Amino acid sequence: MKPAELTQRISDTLDIMRKSERKVAHYVLGNPADIIHMRIVDLASEAQVSEPTVVRFCRAIGCDGFQDFKLNLAQQLAASPSFGQIAVTDTDSIADFSHKVFDATIDTLLQVRDRLKADVLDQAVTALCDANRVEFYGFGASGAVAADATHKFFRLQVATAAHSDPHIQNMSAMSMQPGDVIVAISQSGRTKALLHSMEMVKQAGGIVIAIAPSGTPVINNATIPIVVDVEEDIEIYTPLSSRIAHLVVIDVLAIGVAQRKGEDLQDHLFKLKQGLRSLRIQPEDSRK
Repeated sequence: MKPAELTQRISDTLDIMRKSERKVAHYVLGNPADIIHMRIVDLASEAQVSEPTVVRFCRAIGCDGFQDFKLNLAQQLAASPSFGQIAVTDTDSIADFSHKVFDATIDTLLQVRDRLKADVLDQAVTALCDANRVEFYGFGASGAVAADATHKFFRLQVATAAHSDPHIQNMSAMSMQPGDVIVAISQSGRTKALLHSMEMVKQAGGIVIAIAPSGTPVINNATIPIVVDVEEDIEIYTPLSSRIAHLVVIDVLAIGVAQRKGEDLQDHLFKLKQGLRSLRIQPEDSRK
């Protein structure tokens, strides 16, 4: 078992646990940081169960015993202090799961930030600045990220588009020229249609920047791989933290391009902002 899976596994197996084991589970989910300092007798007392019940709970979630359970929990907390708080239970209030979602997202962003390689980001920004054309490919939730990226790069005076239809992606890939860039966004890193489009872009002489998990086909087949590893079950829940992480990586690339373009772009962005003022109700107008 991966340490990061432990808390979610507890949540997932609640329904098949005995009533007494669920008492232990609820206490663990509510106090994960306290558990690693407890003896088995302490946990049994706090959960109001017997010590054999604690042992049965540990085995029910795939641990060899109480010490093995504490070791896995300690590894999880060391790798990600707020990870596991996303393990939503049926008894959570709106306030409870709201905090869990925010905590998990903040923790994910910090982990992704610390793992990003500055030299890879620099290569990506250089390729984006030098390209005559930049397009974003993604399916599902990644398609929404691609659309957001187009909006950002359009403002940077970059010829750009986003495609989430495999046929349109293929036509786009076939029309690429040497030096043009596509950014392939994937939360699984294993989408066949996306991999096919990436290969067509490379055959045309284009550059493929990938934003995807490490060790996946999308990353392994990219010209410039930007690794974003996020622990979440995308087969059960709509991807949460990974989508936010991808949006932030796009923001980083956009800021990099804006910085390279310099003062001329700043003048353009100022004109855009001024031009949009007429489309909005200004604060002084809203009080009339």
